[in-house]
Amino acid sequence: MQQKLIYILFLLASVISYGQVNLFMESDKAEYNGKDVVNLTIVLELNGVDLEPQTRFQLPDLSKFNIIGSGSMTNTLIDPATNTLVTQKISRIALEPKKKGKIKIGSVLVTVNNKIYKTEPFDINIKDIIERRSLAGNTSSEVYLNMEIEDREVYQDQPTVAVLKVYSKNVDNLRKVKDVRLPRQNNLNVHPISFSKSEIDPSDTGNMASQVVAVFMVFPNESGYVDVPAVSASVSSYSNKNKIVSNKVKLNVKKLPEGSPEYFKNAVGNFNVNVYNASKEKIEVDKPINVIVKVSGEGNLPDMHLPKIIASPDYEVFTPKITSKVAPGTTGMKGEILANYVIIPKKAGAISVQTEQFAFFNPASHEYVDLGNKTLALNAFSHDQILESRTTVEKVNEYTNTLLETVDTPVLKTTTFKVKEKTKFHWNILLTNISILIGLFIMYLLFKTWQKKRTLVKETASPKPLGSVAETEKQIRETLKTDINDYFSYLENLKDTGDYEKFFDTMEEMDMEVRKQYFQSSSQDFRVFLERHKGLSVAEEYRNLLQRIQMEKYSPLKSPEGMEELLKAVVNLYSRISK
Repeated sequence: MQQKLIYILFLLASVISYGQVNLFMESDKAEYNGKDVVNLTIVLELNGVDLEPQTRFQLPDLSKFNIIGSGSMTNTLIDPATNTLVTQKISRIALEPKKKGKIKIGSVLVTVNNKIYKTEPFDINIKDIIERRSLAGNTSSEVYLNMEIEDREVYQDQPTVAVLKVYSKNVDNLRKVKDVRLPRQNNLNVHPISFSKSEIDPSDTGNMASQVVAVFMVFPNESGYVDVPAVSASVSSYSNKNKIVSNKVKLNVKKLPEGSPEYFKNAVGNFNVNVYNASKEKIEVDKPINVIVKVSGEGNLPDMHLPKIIASPDYEVFTPKITSKVAPGTTGMKGEILANYVIIPKKAGAISVQTEQFAFFNPASHEYVDLGNKTLALNAFSHDQILESRTTVEKVNEYTNTLLETVDTPVLKTTTFKVKEKTKFHWNILLTNISILIGLFIMYLLFKTWQKKRTLVKETASPKPLGSVAETEKQIRETLKTDINDYFSYLENLKDTGDYEKFFDTMEEMDMEVRKQYFQSSSQDFRVFLERHKGLSVAEEYRNLLQRIQMEKYSPLKSPEGMEELLKAVVNLYSRISK
């Protein structure tokens, strides 16, 4: 009986050791500074052949962190003590904390053979958080720059979009931010998208107004953790000029997958290669021609290595002239890069111009695309073959031009009589010249008619008697007087369409025209004039209205009701002043 119990215990121990599941999660340390990265390691250990995970790791709530990187690996080995298969699945996550204090890391769940396993939750302590915005001194102490990058996990040479915002409690400070300088670093390439300022958001983070001042693309050219340097700008005031600096952003740059072609260099995106002959004339031996290698598509176009033309004994090739036509796209810089090669054929007959093999990595499909090499077939002719193929008229022109180029008399410069070869008559040029002549003739007739009418008016007009000084001044005022109702109608239209910037410009123009009626150059002088001739109440109403206009003009949020009330006040006052 005792031997049977021992046998049963050994059997149970072997079964337990054969089908054991271990799941745990740990952090690299318990306390972190604000700039530290929290590294979590999740390990699932399966001791047995029949154990198979049915789900992936179900992560806890990580909303208090920014996930900046992740990776996983699987190890398989045989335990020599128990002779059982041990499978380890290890996953690591890199986190950036958003807030300080004690943060609880919840449980990770996984299902193995219809049974749910979970890890024990634990706490970590974040001592402080480095403020993302940078504080400048003196006048700019209330202005902050913040660089935001949503997609922080990209492939090498794959772009990510960065948005630069300026924050301040004083809306007027946002208009003083100028001279944005994008970061420069060897391990990344930066290309601007836009430097135009957006509309002001009056209540963003922490009851501060914000405004987007720059958007740019970042292309990291090496894998690993890459820091995007801070962006700087200047805050200009009447007295001084201060510098403000934004935060830095850490990117998790993934290495490109293995299995790339041998001739793959650094092209990441979606591209196409085309080769063509830009010269229109017949190809002649020892005469240069232009061959274009065009790479078009979207990706890291400005920074990629272009496929070159392979050297050959059939032709001589020179260093190309590179021209680019690119603009920001949705997944990179979009457009085309042109490499203009000068090639001189060295033999007559068929010539094959080949480019280097070209391949790129497409992040959308996560695979390499091999375009191979591109071939351009040319047919070169010798000088005698070119002469034989010419017509009689072309031969005569050639002999004439040669004579005029080589013989030049001192009396007449014969090189100006070179015959230009033309194969057809351009009717468009003839019709254009005829149209220009007809237009000039009509303009001449209209001018002569206007001149006759002007002479007739001068002859029939009787001289007007000169009046007194008061009458002259009254006449000048009547001439300078502006129809104020036209301004009122125009302001009404601008208010209805929401073009507030033009609205306030027109209002300033109207105010200047009304002041001209009374020969007043400034608003201060005009207010004194109104106080003398219209009364103190009208002058005070004019001063209050000007202040109200300035407040509404620089207000970040304009309501249709407020603009309607402002227009009513303007119409009421200026209709009385302009009478």
